[in-house]
Amino acid sequence: MNDTPAPFPAPFTEDDYAARMARAVREASGSGLAGLLITPGPDLVRLCGHRPTATTERLTLLVLAPGSEPRLLVPSVERPDAEATAGADAVRISDWRDGQDPYAAATGLLLPNGRYGVSDTTWAVHLLGLQEALPLTTYRPLSVVLPLLHAVKDDHEVARLAAAGAAADAAYKEILSVRFTGRREADVAADLDRLLRAHGHSEVFTAVASGRDSADPHHRTGERTLRKGDMVVLAFGGLRSGYSSHTTRTLHVGEPTPEERTVHDTVRTAQRTAFEAVAPGATCQEIDRRARRVIEEAGYGEYAAERTGHGIGVRPHEPPYLTGTDTTSLVPGMCFSIGSGVRLPGRFGVRVADVVTCTEDGGRWLNEADRALAVVE
Repeated sequence: MNDTPAPFPAPFTEDDYAARMARAVREASGSGLAGLLITPGPDLVRLCGHRPTATTERLTLLVLAPGSEPRLLVPSVERPDAEATAGADAVRISDWRDGQDPYAAATGLLLPNGRYGVSDTTWAVHLLGLQEALPLTTYRPLSVVLPLLHAVKDDHEVARLAAAGAAADAAYKEILSVRFTGRREADVAADLDRLLRAHGHSEVFTAVASGRDSADPHHRTGERTLRKGDMVVLAFGGLRSGYSSHTTRTLHVGEPTPEERTVHDTVRTAQRTAFEAVAPGATCQEIDRRARRVIEEAGYGEYAAERTGHGIGVRPHEPPYLTGTDTTSLVPGMCFSIGSGVRLPGRFGVRVADVVTCTEDGGRWLNEADRALAVVE
């Protein structure tokens, strides 16, 4: 494993943001939309690079429409911040002042009877304000009309996901050297949180499930004390340079039983089988079924985890989803988790998951932490 700290990728450029917005406009046009209305949150950050310094009630709106240059409407007090972003030159910025009607300012950017896709994170007060100002406009959530808007990443985004994965790998390697026996789940989670931040994560999630709770997919890290004989599932990651890491590993406190090793081997084989099925044109459904078949043939079918994976990017979870019902076909640049798991209620659970990107030649791991059943003290 490479011990060199993952470098922080170079900043995105105006061209990066312009290309993403142009692609979003093409997809909007192809779906019969008059345009897209992007409000603060992951959509806005990815498409134009603007992240308001604070969440406020003031309207901020990126308007992307066919035949028009991208327009960014911001409160006047936040205009300097908007103009300082890397994507500022790829948009035309206008502002509104306190005391003015922000929705009246927005009307000149929209068609009076247009059908728009809107960020899922849009505040209701803003959507209602737009509807009142332009009563003939209609709005649909982006997750419904363009669920795959962010699914295909450019090379620079893949590099960020890989750097985030490498940082999570380094944190995992270090957590294996801490003591587990006699410590609480919460203590281990705190150690993992600290290590992820030390390796450059700005936001972190950690979940530690031990003993019989390792079979509970919704277990909340708690006060349980770890002891010899425990299976321990670690799910961890977060944001580094604005892009997500998401890794799951299973450890054992002391020497595991033959059955525990067998289950872990089955899960690893299922994950590897799913990874080997990644290729342009393969469907999410097919990949999920490949992994599930391995677990079924090993006799654990009824205990298999719910899904094999999910898309990942500026959000930790986004379409597509590697489930038995998602017929989305993979294309190069899609990035997603691939994992497998077996949960034996009241006994123990095993899960192993990593981030993968689809390339022209198949799948490529974006993190490489040791997938073996680690034995810890």
